[in-house]
Amino acid sequence: MATETKLPVTKTSTAPAAAGEAWQPFQALKSEIDQIFDDFGNGFWKRPFRSLARLERDLSKNFNALAVDVAESDKAYEITAELPGLDEKNIDVKLVNGGLTIRGEKKEETEEKKKDYYVSERRYGSFERYFALPDGVNADKIEATFKNGVLKVVLPKTEEAQKPAKTISVKAA
Repeated sequence: MATETKLPVTKTSTAPAAAGEAWQPFQALKSEIDQIFDDFGNGFWKRPFRSLARLERDLSKNFNALAVDVAESDKAYEITAELPGLDEKNIDVKLVNGGLTIRGEKKEETEEKKKDYYVSERRYGSFERYFALPDGVNADKIEATFKNGVLKVVLPKTEEAQKPAKTISVKAA
């Protein structure tokens, strides 16, 4: 049975590189398609694979963002991410300038030697995701746990944020 491991949530005062940038996955695709059409009249058929290889490289670079589920309850916000094949030592959770950054990296190397062949493969991948903290989060009590390949970050609400909304009646003038 796997045990749940608590991960440290560290606080830093510098902003992450991508904090101010919006993630635009289709911008690279649009640029590459435009480039392919531009290349079409300039000898595209002599080098079609160069443009397609560049497109694949640029797309894979933009799709390394971490997919998450975000839920809100009366007492907290919860961010959940499936990270199969990673260990808690490869995951970094930080509070940075009013936001939460989740970062990780996976390195995998396999090697197979047989009598008549040899195969060596390396796979590397990293991800980073930044979340602006909503008002009413108690930043000192944020907890991150990792169990069975699932990262769960709980952002508890302050007492003030947990109070029910007050209804104001509207009177005719």
